[in-house]
Amino acid sequence: MAPPFRNDHIGSLLRPKELLEARESLASPSQMYSLEIPESAKAAEREAIRNIVQLQLQKGIWPITDGEFARHIYYGGLFEKLGGFEARPTLPIPDAFRTDFPTTTKLAQMGAKTRAAVVCTGKIAYKESPYLPEWLSLRENLPQDLWRAAKITIPSPMYQHIQLKPGTAWTAESGYTSDEEYLDDLANCYAAELKTLYDAGVRNIQVDDPHLTYFASSAFLGGCRKDGTDTDALLDLYTRTHNKLLAGKPKDLHVGMHLCRGNMSGSVNWVDGSYEVIAKKLFNETDYETYYLEFDDVERAGGFEPLRFLPRGKNVVLGLVSTKRAELEEPGAIKEKIRMAAKVIADAQGVSIPEALDCLAVSPQCGFSSSSLAGGKGMTEDIMWKKLELVKQVADEVWD
Repeated sequence: MAPPFRNDHIGSLLRPKELLEARESLASPSQMYSLEIPESAKAAEREAIRNIVQLQLQKGIWPITDGEFARHIYYGGLFEKLGGFEARPTLPIPDAFRTDFPTTTKLAQMGAKTRAAVVCTGKIAYKESPYLPEWLSLRENLPQDLWRAAKITIPSPMYQHIQLKPGTAWTAESGYTSDEEYLDDLANCYAAELKTLYDAGVRNIQVDDPHLTYFASSAFLGGCRKDGTDTDALLDLYTRTHNKLLAGKPKDLHVGMHLCRGNMSGSVNWVDGSYEVIAKKLFNETDYETYYLEFDDVERAGGFEPLRFLPRGKNVVLGLVSTKRAELEEPGAIKEKIRMAAKVIADAQGVSIPEALDCLAVSPQCGFSSSSLAGGKGMTEDIMWKKLELVKQVADEVWD
């Protein structure tokens, strides 16, 4: 099965200076879950979204996104808008988090003492759509026949759970007595959100779950052992939760999953390691149609060998253009990597190279600005567009 687009991108784009200035009062990490957005910032968001949509249309960049311009960070705007959750802006590092959790470990090395999170303190409930306003803001800049060419991103339902100290994602006062109950209700909210967005015209959603790559991290696995956490059981719980949120989705709603190893300011990544450890389970035990995977750096992400586990009927978007480095990749080198990936799939599935190519696409390895202030070293808006245009050029030459 072919992916929706041969040239794709992960969603977030560098924020223009005017938007960053308008959101300056919200720039602190402790405010990443703030729901108090000044009207001046909202107006700047609308203007920036209008401009970024038009630029994508002019340059033929697909799918069309809002650049995540209405968010402080890629996972913002969801948990804090569900009933039963409470933002905690200054949880202590490391005490409030999993032992040796890669993100908080690196943040501590950078000097951070606290980190914001959202904790469940009551019955989880879907009261209003977290992301419908974002979709409507994007949609109003497109003719209806191009709604299908747009994509909206949402964070994984496990985002809070995987980072918080075991047993603290929900409080005793919440009424929950197990992680299963907590995640079941979250999955129900996600299913409701998918339906709301679908009814409003969304046909392409990307679920961002970079933390699944932590299951290939010795630091994360070692920390879990110290905490007494069975990581096989935890990964099973997470894959079941993903499938539960997808169970009732309409057939013509495309939903894919993005996995990377962190993409913070200054080209920081949180973990390294191949998809090898999780690939078989990921591809065969989750019900996503598309997997957006980073392959731009062998040392960070490993090679294409894990693609041998990809079953027929699913597809992969190869993240071969780096958002962490300003240097522009060579088109020929990217095309050679696409052929290498196709050969792994062809050999494993017993199909021809052209058939294997049909289940592939190309993209940058991650978003260009996973948080408002993030961006790869030396990355500029001009370089960002050159990289997106390079992705389109390579896709046109490989698949047209």
